[in-house]
Amino acid sequence: MAQANYIGRRKTATARLYIQSGSGEILVNNKPIEEYFPVKARRNIALHPMTVTETEGQYDIKITVRGGGSTGQAGAISHALARALDGENEDYHSILKGHGLLTRDDRMVERKKYGQPKARKKFQFSKR
Repeated sequence: MAQANYIGRRKTATARLYIQSGSGEILVNNKPIEEYFPVKARRNIALHPMTVTETEGQYDIKITVRGGGSTGQAGAISHALARALDGENEDYHSILKGHGLLTRDDRMVERKKYGQPKARKKFQFSKR
């Protein structure tokens, strides 16, 4: 099977994922995933599409992720991985769609407004 390229995004993070059938080696920015995401919760988010489709250890995956924080990057990897598994085997489409993994999470940080300290917080109001 030829190596394919898939993109996933979450907040300001973008993940480029290359997948091919193999022994199950997963590299994120040229580091093993356990080293890149030491917190198990982040790894679980990133690899959720493989857990749902029961494909752990079947593919070699190389991921380049940029921007955002660890949660956004894990979400971007999850989105890219779901697209990759859908592209590799169309039988997984209904499973991934049922778990909402093929949908791009469009929630972004709300911008700060002028005359306010943050996006929604107001300066203290004094009546007198």
